[in-house]
Amino acid sequence: MGKNRKQKAIYITALEPKAGKLMVTLGVMELISREVSRVGFFRPVIRTDQTPDNDLQLILNRYNLDISYDDAHVFKVDEVQALGAEGRFKEIVQSILEKYNEIKDRYDFIIIEGFESSGISSGFDVDANIEIAKNLGAGIIGVISGKDQKFKEIVEEVRITQETLEEEGCFHLATIVNRVKQGCLERLNKAFEGQVKNDVPVYFIPEIKELASPTVGEILEGLDGRFIYGEKDSLNRIATQFKVAAMTLDNYLSYIENGDLIITPGDREDIVVGTLSTLFSKTFPNIAGILLTGGLIPGRRVRQLIDGMRNRAIPIISVESDTFTAAMNASQVTPLIRPDIPKKIEIALGAFETQVDINEIRQRLNIGTSEIITPLMFEFRLFEWAKREKKKILLPESYDERILRAAEILRTRDVVDITMLGKRDDVLEKASILGVELMDVEIVDHTESPLLPQFVEQFYEMRKHKGVTVDAARDAMLDLNYFGTMMVYNELVDGMVSGAAHATQDVLRPAFQIIKTKPGVLIASSVFFMCLPTKVMVFGDCAVNPDPNAEQLAAIAISSADTAKAFGIEPIVAMLSYSTGQSGKGKDVEKVAKAVKIAKELRPDLLLDGPLQYDAAVDMEVAKKKAPGSKVAGRATVLIFPDLNTGNNTYKAVQRSSNAVAIGPVVQGLKKPVNDLSRGCKVADVTNTVAITAIQAAQG
Repeated sequence: MGKNRKQKAIYITALEPKAGKLMVTLGVMELISREVSRVGFFRPVIRTDQTPDNDLQLILNRYNLDISYDDAHVFKVDEVQALGAEGRFKEIVQSILEKYNEIKDRYDFIIIEGFESSGISSGFDVDANIEIAKNLGAGIIGVISGKDQKFKEIVEEVRITQETLEEEGCFHLATIVNRVKQGCLERLNKAFEGQVKNDVPVYFIPEIKELASPTVGEILEGLDGRFIYGEKDSLNRIATQFKVAAMTLDNYLSYIENGDLIITPGDREDIVVGTLSTLFSKTFPNIAGILLTGGLIPGRRVRQLIDGMRNRAIPIISVESDTFTAAMNASQVTPLIRPDIPKKIEIALGAFETQVDINEIRQRLNIGTSEIITPLMFEFRLFEWAKREKKKILLPESYDERILRAAEILRTRDVVDITMLGKRDDVLEKASILGVELMDVEIVDHTESPLLPQFVEQFYEMRKHKGVTVDAARDAMLDLNYFGTMMVYNELVDGMVSGAAHATQDVLRPAFQIIKTKPGVLIASSVFFMCLPTKVMVFGDCAVNPDPNAEQLAAIAISSADTAKAFGIEPIVAMLSYSTGQSGKGKDVEKVAKAVKIAKELRPDLLLDGPLQYDAAVDMEVAKKKAPGSKVAGRATVLIFPDLNTGNNTYKAVQRSSNAVAIGPVVQGLKKPVNDLSRGCKVADVTNTVAITAIQAAQG
């Protein structure tokens, strides 16, 4: 089969049980969702109707796919098993093909996930999946389990897989060996480098302890237990190992490790209180939770003590069974990558993107990039763009829960290197309480940093002409945002994102005073990326400049056009007013007309026009009537508002009325990037803004 064969579907199939196929499905889905606007998902055979299929539910929910649960599957495993036993395999394939043909024309690309052993022989599984993939005309990604496999065994399995798929005449897109021992990884990568038969790439992903371990919530469900204490979110903490606490407290404490689920009889109040006390100690590991056995719970006074603890972040659950049985049952709980465990999803995607060459996969698929850009596509692309030239971004607000959770996601996905400000022990303690892993993140104590005297002197020299004294400069440098901005200025980090716990002026004033604007840029300004259902537009200035004059407005238009281009949006710039062309009069219209003239003189290469009313700028039918000769009207991708009042109100009106995703404000025109967050921001807002800041830093 040709290397550049154009594909409209991928069939992802495990070639043996427990290969970790869902990680691969997630990774491929992430890749396709960046390129294609209409993506479908099809899982011909689900496990059971008793509970919703985990894989199907996860993909449909995470990627907001326009396909119903019922349309996305055909059979249950037991039905396929019964038909296969009767020799009616053709009926299976025919039914799957009929259902697939009903939906395929609704999508530009479909990802199909095969089924695995669950009462069916593994040999039947492999043959059935290959036959289904061939009939659906889909390229195959084969997933092999490397768990407990030696180097030679893995090499042999890869060889057999490639030969089997070649003999069957399949388009073999790639082989992925998952759950490989860390010690084997480098040797395998070296062995297969440049030696892949028929140009079929092979990728190796190591065993990830967190993905192979259940959460406390999964153990709670699996053991039919009761949730006694803690926050609901704490049930997502991952139990990487189990510890049965049967010793005295002093001896037991020496065995605690990060990620432990402590299993103890419910009447061992000394163990319960001692374990909870570790949360307040900087010298003890961060456990996952406590499992109480025997149907017992601590006495009234101990419960009162627990109720009064400010830190109840770890979950305490209870089961009726004895300690030995509970420990055995907990060890048999099957861990899943579930929709309600975002941390596992990020870990899986981080591992996939680190080990798999997504550009090679993209080339082999030979899919064109969609002209339509959905909000999801734009957001997913941000991470990929940021990874191309990895930057170091400062997050000064290290005690904010949203910042800590965002930092963990960015670290897990390997999007940027993160630096934070604060006292290391205090930041890690806060992270530990939240179940966030940040041990390898750089944390700078700005109040005691050896950089402090240098920064004070630099700021004093910069601002003494404004009356700033040395003492005032020192006070300024004790502020998170001033110190952080000075780190950006001195190129100790590549950019900064703040504002989750600070007002906009607290974030941007230091940037304007210290970093200042790029040469040739008259004024710093901001834009929002407005992610509409089928396109992304740029709105500026909606956050910084209250009433720019004509020269400033022209500068904002030029900066906004350059920002749009930097993020893959063709800049077609409309400068807005309450009047289109010469139809209206007044100083506000004249200001915009003058700004258009200045911008065209400064940048004759830009496709720019105005004054235009909003409807004439974005609606082709209106444009034909109001501005028939304009090359911008009806096609605008960059909208420049005449003042902050108009811009801020308009972006919010569009956001609310059309369910657009507004990403920003993104500050533009500074020599180095500093971006502001809303104090009401969510974790996703933080990660998106950090990625944007990294992209700005890479482009200079």
